[in-house]
This record gives sequence, C-alpha cells and structure tokens, in this order.
Amino acid sequence: MAITPLKRLFVGSPLATAQAKHERLGKVAALAIFCSDALSSVAYGPEEIRIFLALAGAAALSFSVPIALAITLLIAIVSTSYWQTIHAYPGGGGAYTVAKENLGTLPGLIAGASLLVGYVLTVAVSVAAGVAAITSAFPSLYPARVWLGILCVTFLCVVNLRGIRETAQIFAVPTYWFVVGIAVVIGGGLIHLGAGGSVPELPSIPSTALVPLSTFLLLRAFAAGCTALTGIEAVANCVQAFRPPETRNAGITLIWMAALLGSMFMGLAFLTHAFNLLPLEGETLVSQLAAQVLGRGPLYLAVQASTMIILLLAANTCYAGFPMLSSLLAKDGYLPRQFASLGDRLVYSNGILILSGLSMGLLIAFQGDTHSLLPLYALGVFLSFTLSQLGMVRRWARLRHRGWVHHAAINLLGAIVTAIVLGVVGVTRFTEGAWMVVLVIPGLVLVFYTIRRHYVEMAR
Repeated sequence: MAITPLKRLFVGSPLATAQAKHERLGKVAALAIFCSDALSSVAYGPEEIRIFLALAGAAALSFSVPIALAITLLIAIVSTSYWQTIHAYPGGGGAYTVAKENLGTLPGLIAGASLLVGYVLTVAVSVAAGVAAITSAFPSLYPARVWLGILCVTFLCVVNLRGIRETAQIFAVPTYWFVVGIAVVIGGGLIHLGAGGSVPELPSIPSTALVPLSTFLLLRAFAAGCTALTGIEAVANCVQAFRPPETRNAGITLIWMAALLGSMFMGLAFLTHAFNLLPLEGETLVSQLAAQVLGRGPLYLAVQASTMIILLLAANTCYAGFPMLSSLLAKDGYLPRQFASLGDRLVYSNGILILSGLSMGLLIAFQGDTHSLLPLYALGVFLSFTLSQLGMVRRWARLRHRGWVHHAAINLLGAIVTAIVLGVVGVTRFTEGAWMVVLVIPGLVLVFYTIRRHYVEMAR
C-alpha cells in the first residue's frame, strides 16, 4: 500500500478510459513526440559518414557530400512510401500490420521482431549520443557516461508513464529549440562561407593508419549514414494518436518531418566538409561546427544543450512505438496479454517498463559508446521498412483501386531501395555487431510462436 502514494507522486492520478480521446495530439505536438528520433539523427549521421571516410585519408572525405545527398534522396523516397501507408491504414499502418495482412503471418512477425529490436537499440543509441553531447561540453563527466545514460532512461520511463499528452507538453519546446539551434548553426555557417571567412586546416591523418579507398569502404560510410532514416515509420505506426482527421494530420506531420530531416542532414554534412572537420574522441562534429560558427559562448552552449535534449527525446519516440506494437502482438496472442493492458494513465505501462530495462542493459553492456552501438542499429529497421513496402505493393495489386499502378510503383521503389540498403548494412556491418541482430530476430519470432502455442493450448 505504501507504493501507491509514491506512484501517484511520479506517475499521477489515474485517468478514466473515456478521457482517451482527449489525450490525442495535434500536428505540432506530434512532431515533437513521433519525429524526434528521425530529427535527432542529424546529430550523428554526418559524423558516422566521415568516421569511415577518414580511414582512407583526406581525399576520401570529398565523398561525404555525395553520400549525404544520396541519403537525403533516400529519405524522400521512404517518406513518400510511408505517406501512402498512412492513408491506406488509417488505423495505424506499422510494418507488422502491413506485412501480416498482405504477406502472411511469418513476414509480419519478422517485421514486428525487427521493429522491437530497433526500438530498444534506438533508446540505447539516442541516450548514449545525448550523453556524448553532454560530455563534449563537460569532458570531466565522461567517466560517468553509463550512469548518466541510466539516469536519462529512468527519467524517460517516468515521464512516459504519466501519459502521452503530458509527455508532449514536456517535450515539445526542446524539439523546436533543437531545430532552431541547428538552423542557426547552418545559417551562420553558410553566411560565414559566403562572406569568405576563414576555415580551419584539415587535421593531418597519420599515413600508417590509412586503408585503401574502395567501393566497400564507401558502402560502409553510406550504411553508417543511413541511421538517419531510423524513426521515419513512427508516424505511420501511431496514426490513431492524432486528432481527427487522423490521416490528414499524420500525413502533414510526416511531410514536415521529412523536409526538416533532409535539409538539416544535408546542411550539416556540407558544412562539416566545408569547415574541414574530423571526428574527435570526446567531441562531436556538431559541437566542433557550432564552436567554429558561434564561438564557445552562450549560443554554443544552447546548441549543445538542445542537441543533448533532442537525442534523449529521440529515445522518447520509441516509448510511443514499442508499447503500441507490443500491445498489437499481445492482442494477437504472440506476446503475454499483460502487454495489451492500459495502465492508470491510459498508456501501455508494461511495454514502457520492459523497454526501459532492456535499454539500460545495452548501455551497461556497451559502456554507453554510441559508435559501438550503431552497427546493431539499422539492420532491423531496414528489414521492417522493406517488408512494409512489399506488403503495400501486394495490397495495391490485390485491391486495384483507381491509380493503383502509380501507388504500387512508389512503394515498389521504396522496397527496392530499402532492400539494397538492408543488404549493404548487413554485409558491411555484419562483423561489427550486426550478426547479433541477425540471431536475435529469429529468436524473437520463435518466442512469438511459443507464446501463441501456449495460449492456443490453454484455450483448448
């Protein structure tokens, strides 16, 4: 009984089920909740590209801008595909639902397992990157990075247990603060270059550490930068969390997200190359660029603070997606039924708690290192992308509505592109840790079938 007052203090008083419709979000709030994962990736996506290119020396760094341009085009293709998914599945067209209805149960479960793994990894990566932004500004905190990460996950867990509308109210301002901060850095950098301002010399790279420039290395850099696409599917997964008209509001939010993500990613990739910046241990590229453009005064600290907060908010996107997907799997009998139960604040509390625990375990296992976690990051996400788009192609071909060929072509293009990226990520990052994801996804599917069999036998 003593737990109840403490629970009320942190989580709040219970909400009546009839209040659920009042917990829905408008476009501005939804952008903060569902798109923070995708938007935050600009803080480390361009950096990952240059980390790999730097292995081949200064000449290879010139490929960073073309690679970033290819990724920006990929963002446009995948976003357009998911815009169609939103309108085809107004009840929420996540990869699990689309693949299960159009490709069959097994592809649906593979997509569901891929997304669950992706959500857990996203929380771990985003929190680790957010802590890296803190330690870039305050290097003395670097040894405590794991504990800082655990503290951040705990905070996210408590906030999300309070309900989706209250979460949006807490996190909306920091998201737009980050967007404005990056816009100031990009705008200031372009003005500096346009005015003929000086740029630093490219740091020397020891020749003994260089590797030959090869197609494989370019593909590794491309695969690393593709982490920018993680989180694009969140809006399509949570259409029913929007205020009516749900599909229209979700579609507009997705367009806003794609435009912001593409422009920020491309802008940062161009400027980090133009300013001859190289990744440094203990300081991110965004930190270096902001210092060059704004100096290390109050504006710089404001940008670093917003970067830290948006990276933590990126993890918050998963606190909307993971519990929702878990509840769908539970309703179909593939996860314990407790995952389908709403908590006192009309959120799926059990999914939130499990997500937090798994993410903390990853932070401890990988010592809060973003670069070590990233190889595990994109494989499951692009697998779910591909299955979702193939499912949409099958749906258009089956229903044959007016203009179905045009719609099917868009989703087919999305499926082909994401399948290619999936292959590139799988091959280039397999030995770096992606093999773990390859093992975990079939293992999860086996768990789904085992739980389903248990419920069928119980019913019998």
